[in-house]
Amino acid sequence: MAFEALTDTTTLTAKRYYSGFERAHDTYNAISAASDGKIYYVLSSDNHEIGGQMFAFDPDTDQVSFIADLTEVCGEKDLNAIPQGKSHVRFYERNGKLYFSTHVGFYQLIDGMDRLPETPPAGYGLYPGGHFLSYDLKTGEFEDLAIVPTGEGMVSMTMDRERGHLYGITWPHGNFIHFDLDQNRLKNLGPISGDGEAGTPGDDFRSLCRSLFVDAELGDVYFSVAEGDIFTYNPEVGAVRKLQNVDLRLDYFGKYDPTRPGSMSYNWRKIFWHPEEKVAYGVHGNSGYLFRFDPRKEQIEIVERITSTPSKRSGMFDQFSYGYLGFQLGPDQETIYYLTGGPIYVDGKRLKGESQIAKGAAKGLENLHLITFHIPSQTYIDHGPVFYEDGERPTYVNSIAVGANGDVYTLARFEHNGKTIQDLVKIPNPFTKN
Repeated sequence: MAFEALTDTTTLTAKRYYSGFERAHDTYNAISAASDGKIYYVLSSDNHEIGGQMFAFDPDTDQVSFIADLTEVCGEKDLNAIPQGKSHVRFYERNGKLYFSTHVGFYQLIDGMDRLPETPPAGYGLYPGGHFLSYDLKTGEFEDLAIVPTGEGMVSMTMDRERGHLYGITWPHGNFIHFDLDQNRLKNLGPISGDGEAGTPGDDFRSLCRSLFVDAELGDVYFSVAEGDIFTYNPEVGAVRKLQNVDLRLDYFGKYDPTRPGSMSYNWRKIFWHPEEKVAYGVHGNSGYLFRFDPRKEQIEIVERITSTPSKRSGMFDQFSYGYLGFQLGPDQETIYYLTGGPIYVDGKRLKGESQIAKGAAKGLENLHLITFHIPSQTYIDHGPVFYEDGERPTYVNSIAVGANGDVYTLARFEHNGKTIQDLVKIPNPFTKN
């Protein structure tokens, strides 16, 4: 196996873009490159007065354009309810339209945890539930396809583009949802793991899977659960079933109590289907191990630890307690791009964070590294830490999109007019930086 790593002195310089949304809060997953060459993304809101905002970036003009307020396109502008605060999923393109879903962004602190609000702010109603939406790339029109039952948001989603099926997992109770575009029919297949993130820690609490994938040829969808089991569903069969010969309870991933918050447990963090190899490639968030999952043979193989080189040398997990969602196959269909963490050293000592936290958050400050892994040659490259032009670090990075020219886009925190927001960031193509 070829193994290559650049020196620790190699760095990348990222460009910040201000989209015009002063309340922009942390966004997860919600950025994708589309066939028109633009980068589409959602900036989240954690405020009960305003919803998340959708934007597009045009690499040709280097300009950002506002597209829509999520609450408005869901028809809830005058509802006076907790708004559609974010999208927690990538965009999936089919026949000239982008498909995605919405999620709640305003939480209520109950028993020390962020929960779905049970008592809304004065003058507001409870969250009405997330929506499945489509956006027409040519006309700019939205279509409100369906609303998630039981007033929950959509924490994860994928699409069978060939057959027109949307699949997702609700938050916080963790119901598995199937929406058939052609039949305009939504099915709730019920809870997938305990009481999800609405459960009681130490009892029926379970961290929920943030990434699903579809075997594009057969139409089967797959997701993991906190206990490490892998489940599949096919609409022709109509039932969710557990795979019997494979699971994610691997020693390399670590040991977890699935009933406790603060990690994704044995869940994979992010996964995608490789259409040529007819397998899935995923990453386990806490340990940073890249694995190859063949669902037809029900086999998992460890490929490489794709954390940063400094993380490998330290032997420690990265600081974000859930691991990272910035994991994607590039336009060449051969190279995996991964935005992950790297330890910071001060006077030769690693900067440590909290040993344990009760939610998905950063335990401490770390560098952002861009990793690539070329599948055919098995070549790992750490392209080095990423900094802004002024030397500041991008933080809370949990999304990625790779443009047609190899530039890498994400959503990260930075200071704007004395306030910390999260907005669009561009990292130049790492293979042409010199």
